[in-house]
Amino acid sequence: MAKHAVLSSGSKMWRSLACAKSELSLDLTLACGQSFRWRETAEGHWTGVMGGRVWTLTQTGDILWYHVYKNHEKNRQVGGSERAGVSLQMENKSEKRFKGALKKEEEEPVALTSVQDTEEEEEMLRDYFQLNVKLLDLYNEWGVADPHFKCIADIFTGVRMLRQDPTECLFSSICTSNNHISRIQGMVERLCQALGAPLCQLDETSYYNFPSLSALADNSVEACLRDLGFGYRARFLQQSAKQILDTHGLHWLEGLRRVPYLLARDALRTLPGVGTKVADCVCLMSLDKAEAVPIDTHVWQIAKRDYNYASGNGQKSITAKLHQDIGDFFRKLWGPYAGWAQSVLFCADLKKFQKLKEMPHLKRPKKEENDKEELRMACKKTKIKTEENGTVKNMKTKSAHHKKAKTSE
Repeated sequence: MAKHAVLSSGSKMWRSLACAKSELSLDLTLACGQSFRWRETAEGHWTGVMGGRVWTLTQTGDILWYHVYKNHEKNRQVGGSERAGVSLQMENKSEKRFKGALKKEEEEPVALTSVQDTEEEEEMLRDYFQLNVKLLDLYNEWGVADPHFKCIADIFTGVRMLRQDPTECLFSSICTSNNHISRIQGMVERLCQALGAPLCQLDETSYYNFPSLSALADNSVEACLRDLGFGYRARFLQQSAKQILDTHGLHWLEGLRRVPYLLARDALRTLPGVGTKVADCVCLMSLDKAEAVPIDTHVWQIAKRDYNYASGNGQKSITAKLHQDIGDFFRKLWGPYAGWAQSVLFCADLKKFQKLKEMPHLKRPKKEENDKEELRMACKKTKIKTEENGTVKNMKTKSAHHKKAKTSE
């Protein structure tokens, strides 16, 4: 049976590209709740599905290594005609057929297919991680503008914004409402198992492509997903897919990459189950809207706790106005890539990463540690004062930051 690739077993079947860890941290970026398709299958090795292919990624020094597996049914696309009328019973039979076919291929090596595929895959990887964006430069700009960001930047380096497929991002984001990361991962996995095309099997784990719009729009999907524990989200998933196909067409979502941010967000909000927060997630993580800042209660608490953000203190829930005001506050502070900066703070606040805040101090030289302590004290003293509407009141570096932002627009 095919195994998950591990770099220590030999690099012959791996490909690589130069990428400093300050530009990309796989351990942070793939585990912070942007995408729900990646799992750590060995220490520092992340396996997931992207672009209809199964990948394992890892890093050594300033090298990003990637291994792409041979698909069981290469280039097979599943539409409504192939998996329409899906039921749990049918899925069980489909799973058995999939495993039976894979059993015949147990002895076949898992390999990359051709030089042409390899070149295409490197381009896919660069696009997915948006490696054309110089993250270290952005970190430096945000650190100048924001003392709090500078305090955590050295620990949480390399948190990049993924450029996901818009269909996968939208329907995964609909699953996030009133939910947490581990449960969302399970829901997305079950969605792919029920409606997506089988790709390959590694160590008894089956990998599936994300379902097509046609598969999601089928009339049987709501009942199927309710049986799989999706609850009220099942109706939103099916109805949103159907509305897109009936009203806009197959390529509408990708077309939103070419329209301004607010127009794209408003268009997404016409879909069932898509509020402002979900629309902002889709804009930021798949539609090239780097200024989109998704606001949930978690980000609201960060704004109040770390930035003395006062507006909306008497409110119990996030209104449309409060969402816009907090987003505008961070856009004024961080500039045109505000959504990227917000993702760093969001990542740094997740419980799973709290131990990282202690680890770096163990290996720092004494002088460097003293410098860090001085910076932490400065952060405590230099509180960003805000007016009632949440705007920045005193920050000497703000004007310099805006000059940089304007030149980059």
